Amino acid sequence: MRHFYFEYISMHLKIALPLLFLFFFIFFSCGPTNENRDNDRLLAKASNKSLYLSDLDGMLPEGTTSADSSLIINAYIQRWIKETLLLREAERRLPNDLNIDQLVRDYRASLIRDNYEKVLVEEFLDSTVTQTELTAFYEKNKGQYQLDVPIVRCHFLKVPLPVPEESMLRELWNSKDTSDYKKLITYSNAYAEVHSLEDSTWQRIDNLALAFPKGTITVENISGKKDFTQKDDNYQFYFRLLEIRNKKEIAPLSYIENQARKVILHRRKIELLEDKKGQLFDIELRKNNVEIFYQ
Repeated sequence: MRHFYFEYISMHLKIALPLLFLFFFIFFSCGPTNENRDNDRLLAKASNKSLYLSDLDGMLPEGTTSADSSLIINAYIQRWIKETLLLREAERRLPNDLNIDQLVRDYRASLIRDNYEKVLVEEFLDSTVTQTELTAFYEKNKGQYQLDVPIVRCHFLKVPLPVPEESMLRELWNSKDTSDYKKLITYSNAYAEVHSLEDSTWQRIDNLALAFPKGTITVENISGKKDFTQKDDNYQFYFRLLEIRNKKEIAPLSYIENQARKVILHRRKIELLEDKKGQLFDIELRKNNVEIFYQ
């Protein structure tokens, strides 16, 4: 963090404002105040700044032993001195054209605005996204969701050896009966180390391959892996391919649904905030609280 702070100082605003705010928080919170310190215990001094015992109020948990309190206080003193000295060095290296007061004002305004926007969103934003909205969004924007890797819908199990009730598992795996499918799910929940039996779930090939021995499933061979079982020294594997979408094909809606929902909500949030800004502008303009001099 310190390395990046000095980089920021030398490059004039190349790092985020929160880091700058952190150091100024240390400066203003730990520096001397106008309070009467006559009855306060002085703990340390560095760079013309003083640290008092009262500055540590609330830091020591209730019931802390004397020995533990001493350790905590000493650790804090060491950290405070180092941060204070670092801040002094940072101040010494400040470029002449860096307007700190303006940066602090801007950051304060940003915090206040962000907090109010959060309140508005929590109170007024409708977070419900219907399937109709998702479908409409997908149809309009699906060209943006081209796959960078193949994805598949499949069923698979990874069961530790020795396989419990192996003959029954084999029958359930090959059965087309709905009741047997439910039994297979129950079995998998009980015995399989990894399994996926949802028809609608899409998986990236590279992620799916991690559940199998190396080279069992790859981008190159997945098309030929329709239905197979295999065994290694520790596991029995079952795999059945239901559907594949290749690289550069358009991702199905179910695969990008969560991403689409976030985009819809983000757009809804932006619209809400812009509407609120417009309302405030109109209200204050009617009250003659807004004047525009540039024409």
